[in-house]
Amino acid sequence: MSLIVMKFGGSSVGDAERMKRVANRIADSKKNGHRCVIVVSAMGDTTDDLIDLSKQLNLSPPAREMDMLLTNGEQISMSLLSMAVNSLGIPAISFTGWQAGITTEAVHSKARISDIDPKRILSALDEGKVVIVAGFQGISSDGEVTTLGRGGSDTTAVALAAAIQADLCEIYTDVDGIYSTDPRVVKCARKLKEISYDEMLELAHLGAAVLHPRAVEYAKHYNVQLVVRSSFNHNEGTLVKGDAELEQGVVVNGIACDKNVARISILGVADQPGILASVFTALANENVNVDIIVQSGVQNGKADFSFTVDRTDADKAIQVIENIRTEVSYEELTSERDLVKISIVGAGMVSNPGVAAKMFDVISNQGISIKMVSTSEIKVSCVIHSQSMNDVIIALHTAYGLDTMEQAVVGGPQDRR
Repeated sequence: MSLIVMKFGGSSVGDAERMKRVANRIADSKKNGHRCVIVVSAMGDTTDDLIDLSKQLNLSPPAREMDMLLTNGEQISMSLLSMAVNSLGIPAISFTGWQAGITTEAVHSKARISDIDPKRILSALDEGKVVIVAGFQGISSDGEVTTLGRGGSDTTAVALAAAIQADLCEIYTDVDGIYSTDPRVVKCARKLKEISYDEMLELAHLGAAVLHPRAVEYAKHYNVQLVVRSSFNHNEGTLVKGDAELEQGVVVNGIACDKNVARISILGVADQPGILASVFTALANENVNVDIIVQSGVQNGKADFSFTVDRTDADKAIQVIENIRTEVSYEELTSERDLVKISIVGAGMVSNPGVAAKMFDVISNQGISIKMVSTSEIKVSCVIHSQSMNDVIIALHTAYGLDTMEQAVVGGPQDRR
């Protein structure tokens, strides 16, 4: 008998028929002798609908009240799914995040899990019940309802799997595994049989939408084995684990794209100690995350430097820099917003020279200028103009031998809650 955590995203429970399909899959697992803990997201567009409704009443609603509102989406899913499972003769019980023992930081809209006391879950499992938990939510130590931000239900599932020492955590979504790149862009993308935590973490951070980075971080830290698979078929999924077997001759395992990129450039800054520290401390204090940083050479005591931020944070970053101009003088402040970051990822890059050079060559052969570059042991990222995104991804996919003759199954927008 195995203990399994199964997470179902919003598209998987989007309506009554899909809910019934999920209930039947859960019943099959239970009948096969598994003990099951289920984590669910809000149904379909429920979260977006609630956000739209809130904006009709208040354009800047209090974060606490938004958490109180949005947690209802997952609670609707958990109770309906519990009803569906019970209708099949399988005893099931639903829990909110706090009933499941999930304690978080006292931060609204993007709290982190600080502790899990799974005693109610374990007790229900001992009674032979399927336990269904609302994802994306918890409660702070001072009794405030909180949400976990983007990818919150993935994070809930992995954290629960670690807390109850589950044998496996299955993430069910609308695609049947992790592909070498987005199969909607590259029709011949290949589905990966397995991938390492480190590779998946890089891909997740770099824009791959199948798993959220925080969920992968939890999985790596607690050695939780993940399987990403489709809730719409029974195809074999992709296993995410500690050390994935390297395919012969494959150096790059995946290509990711981040479309939410803006570049901020500060020109004519005095070449003095502490200038960079002042700029990036000010940005950090305003919770603006900075990604790639590039500084040019110094001429006449002046330097230029550029950095990337999320496009949604570009205006805020510019305002922060303008506010510190009295302590950090500069000649000009510019921004570019129509950019994307394309990245190649693969554990085999460590021992294979020339991987980055090939990427640069492929991009230049497309007649495209590279604006910024960032590297690590297992990834290379290039910032380019967004207009060229698809052509570059397709060319890179072919250049690194990732194409397959089999037509990839194209999924819809991937679940992120």
